[in-house]
Amino acid sequence: MATSYMDYTLPTTQFTYDVNQNQLFKKDDNNYINSLSIKQLNTLGNASLLDIYLSTGNVVEPHIHQNATELVYCISGSAVVSLINPFTNELLNFPINPGQVANVPQGWWHYEIATADHTHLLAIFDAPVPEAIFGSDILRLTPASVLAHTYCLDENKVKETLAPIQKTVFIGPPADCATQVSPAAENMPKPNSQPNAQPYVQMQYAPSPEIMYSDPMNPTYEHHPNAAYMPSETGYMPYSVQRPFIGNGWRY
Repeated sequence: MATSYMDYTLPTTQFTYDVNQNQLFKKDDNNYINSLSIKQLNTLGNASLLDIYLSTGNVVEPHIHQNATELVYCISGSAVVSLINPFTNELLNFPINPGQVANVPQGWWHYEIATADHTHLLAIFDAPVPEAIFGSDILRLTPASVLAHTYCLDENKVKETLAPIQKTVFIGPPADCATQVSPAAENMPKPNSQPNAQPYVQMQYAPSPEIMYSDPMNPTYEHHPNAAYMPSETGYMPYSVQRPFIGNGWRY
């Protein structure tokens, strides 16, 4: 917990709060996000949360949290938590059901897609006020000319494609999306072949003996470290070092 210098004898000290009173975003009655941070509950330490409600096919849009790790807990329904591992350049998809969690390290690109109606997720952060940079903001605020030039694209087509994105999306597709259709099963993220296994990276400058990790939920599964992946000492940034980011993005 963060060191607190708060005077807990003051009448302004807060120990409870109704998260339903602080709505971050609402798409409709079935898709919305409530939030809680130290701004609403002043006795919080390094903790905050998002209370997320989704129906099938709705997406918490791709984003990063530049100041916090996110632990996604499924209360009801089901979802797929997808993230890109920046150390292996892999897209990983983790399906979660009630009682299961998926963890997103600080600064990793990720998103969540509901695979059932009445999905209820709790996103827990190790920061008093989580910050975020959303994909919709990156797309709408980066000049189309820059995107076209950088990736060898037709600038007019880029402008046409991105024109509907006029604000932060939060939960997609937007309510006024003219092209949205019911999500087909084949278009949903496919689980990894080892759905609950986090990639293992053996650091070259801090070698450790090969360890076999057993999965208590599945005794037949064993996870062997990937010894072939050996990042160079100069190119590897340990997990304890935060990568630099530009700007603060959204604060809840």
